[in-house]
Amino acid sequence: MCTSHAHEPCEAAQAGAGRRSFLRATALLGAAATASVALPAASAEATPSTWRPDTDSRRFTLAVMPDTQYLFDGPSIDKAPIEASLRYLLEHGRDENIVFLSHLGDLTQNGAKEECAAISEAFELLDRRGVGYSVLAGNHDVRSSTDDQRGSTPYLDEFGPKRFKGKPTFGGASPDGYNSYHLFQAAGRQWMVLALDWRLSEKGYAWAKDVLAAHPKTPVVLTTHELVVEDDTLSDYGQQLWDRLVKDHDQIFLTLNGHYWPAGRATRKNTAGNDVHLHLTNYQNRYFGGAAMIRLYHFDLDRKVIDVETVSPWILGRAKKGLNELERQEIELSGDADRFSVEVDFEERFAGFDPVPVRPARPVSKMLIPGTAAYWRFESAPSGTVHDLSGSGNDLTVVPVGGGTLGWSSDHHPDQPGHGSLEFTGYKSPLKGAYLRTVDGAPINSATFKGGYTIEAFYRLPADWDPGHNAWSGLVSRTGRNGSVGTVTDDPDEPLATLSISDGPGPQWAVHPLNQQQLATNWGDETARETWWHLAVVNDGRHTTMYVQGCPVARNPHAAAIGIASAGLPWLLGGYEYGGKIDQILHGRLGDVRIVSRALPVTSFMTH
Repeated sequence: MCTSHAHEPCEAAQAGAGRRSFLRATALLGAAATASVALPAASAEATPSTWRPDTDSRRFTLAVMPDTQYLFDGPSIDKAPIEASLRYLLEHGRDENIVFLSHLGDLTQNGAKEECAAISEAFELLDRRGVGYSVLAGNHDVRSSTDDQRGSTPYLDEFGPKRFKGKPTFGGASPDGYNSYHLFQAAGRQWMVLALDWRLSEKGYAWAKDVLAAHPKTPVVLTTHELVVEDDTLSDYGQQLWDRLVKDHDQIFLTLNGHYWPAGRATRKNTAGNDVHLHLTNYQNRYFGGAAMIRLYHFDLDRKVIDVETVSPWILGRAKKGLNELERQEIELSGDADRFSVEVDFEERFAGFDPVPVRPARPVSKMLIPGTAAYWRFESAPSGTVHDLSGSGNDLTVVPVGGGTLGWSSDHHPDQPGHGSLEFTGYKSPLKGAYLRTVDGAPINSATFKGGYTIEAFYRLPADWDPGHNAWSGLVSRTGRNGSVGTVTDDPDEPLATLSISDGPGPQWAVHPLNQQQLATNWGDETARETWWHLAVVNDGRHTTMYVQGCPVARNPHAAAIGIASAGLPWLLGGYEYGGKIDQILHGRLGDVRIVSRALPVTSFMTH
């Protein structure tokens, strides 16, 4: 960063030294007692001998280091802060699943040989452990009036392609050596960091486009020294980079740059209509030239978010020695520009260049595992009879109420074996809709499942699902009054078994076991509308466990529960009886339903 271009510095951040900071401070090894004392080598026990991120975990961290130039300025070279940050990555690489580090340029103040050599030596900490990282030239590392065709420089001597050759994450460099790309594995897929020079030449733009074309399905984080100048604003060169490269390449979903301060963000729609997040991070104007602060981008693909935080490992490591006034303010930055979250639906965002393939329908034969008592799937609208595909004779017939009908949809849970669902349009008052019931004499009507059972169903509730009109409708129910099979201590008019949707809405399994005189109930948590859910109730002959998306719920009763009491009456899909009469009809979609006369492990559910 050229000081003549600097923005006014932002106000000092809050101290923000909370529990997370304390844990980091106490765990950090090799802290220097003073700013001028180099950190001792980390112990072999604390630092893994090789860099081994969990490449399958859907939570991972990209570390970012902006301008460190004031730490490498002629006679005032001080490696301690940057070494602290690099050791932090080594020591916390496993628990934070840090997969890569990107430096954003202006490694040095003058690009002098001794400056480049000093920071090069610091980065050997990562080289020795095989850590993947990228660097790029800022305007202070090279002559700022030149582009990537400038030829040899001390920067290139230390950080050119020869340094990265043979590294697992190194993809390649432009012929001039000033641009590079790096590939790392995370969340079960390949990602790219495209590290571009301070100023791209025509050859540089052509090279970058060739790299993107050669990796058409790889999401890309673009790093460069200058792009965003302040919130919602690009510099002139940043706008050129956007127009000539970023906007027409949908793979680039995030850009990171330094150069200006204070930190800021912008969002732009690319040609494909998708958001690109453009972030400025630079702390050289803060205490001790930024003290080699690092920004941590915590990706969480399941939560569909990138959580961002900014910390100073050097100051954290000094905490036990006592901090001065400015260090206490800089230990961790907690302002909106430095600690924030970015919502990204990664699957949706990457669908334009690497869509997730639709799981194909699976043949019925694959679902008919030993013990299958009934299996129903809906690949067209029912006209009268829905056959039990297990061949056991537990066929279903349509029962309309108040002139209601059943619809059909191709919509389905992504892991559902059959690619279709029934559309139920139940309404409480006046009661209206249609449901399914097993035929008289169906074998399952009298089955008691003494040895255990597994009941599975896929369901989706619409946005207009209303507890006042739609709660307590059954997905799968057994008819027959609770009180019809003997003395009961609770409501005799409840059905003998019902897998229902509560007023949450959430799943509930209420069943009269053979060994009890009352209903035993498993309660699930609320499940969002307009989302497909897989539900399973598993009884091992003694206890019953409810699973949502293959995950056990909290409220599973511990009391022994054997089998399901039977009055020899039909089962219902989409209907719920009270007092022996239909009382509620499902409002939502119901996918495949399977009942198995034994307990299944999660790995045998229909989602697998």
